[in-house]
Amino acid sequence: MRDILRKYLPERAVTPCFELIRDNGVYLKIVNERVTRHGDYRRLPNGMHQITVNASLNRYKFLITLVHEVAHLVAFREYGMRIKPHGVEWKSTFRRLMLPFINPAIFPDSILPLLARHFRNPRASSDTDASLALALKQFDPENDKNYIFELPYGSFFRIYNGKIFRKGQKKIKRYECVEISSGRIYLFNPNAEVELLPDP
Repeated sequence: MRDILRKYLPERAVTPCFELIRDNGVYLKIVNERVTRHGDYRRLPNGMHQITVNASLNRYKFLITLVHEVAHLVAFREYGMRIKPHGVEWKSTFRRLMLPFINPAIFPDSILPLLARHFRNPRASSDTDASLALALKQFDPENDKNYIFELPYGSFFRIYNGKIFRKGQKKIKRYECVEISSGRIYLFNPNAEVELLPDP
């Protein structure tokens, strides 16, 4: 397991993550990319705790995602199954489990202040924290994707399933975007990764 984790994690995070997995009885599956989520946790019918994490994540996103999912398991175990998945119990558990990793032996100096701020009140996805998501993106392999918040108002973009949209106004936290083929309005998180298209 340690050798597998070395392919996906910062070197100094391998042993503590191995111990988190072992001590909590986690069955870890590293899976092909899913565009809708970075990872998930579920209790299987046989009682095993399964965590999946996308293989395509960079080392730092992989670490944050793995600890995020272990925090679900630990929070449910400590507080019961009736808690909200991303409620106060999960937030405090995630913060506690993540704290040992927020140090310069594991994360680059440029990321540390953003992580410290994020983990004062962690969100359901680090992708919704624009400054942290942008900082983490620099460690991704080169690609042609942009975040929606980076696109000019009125620009056209394509999402993973081929549908084309025009960017509209921001409404509270998300952007209203019009699907070109149907005229329907969809809401997008600012950090949704999309392909910018030239104006028709």
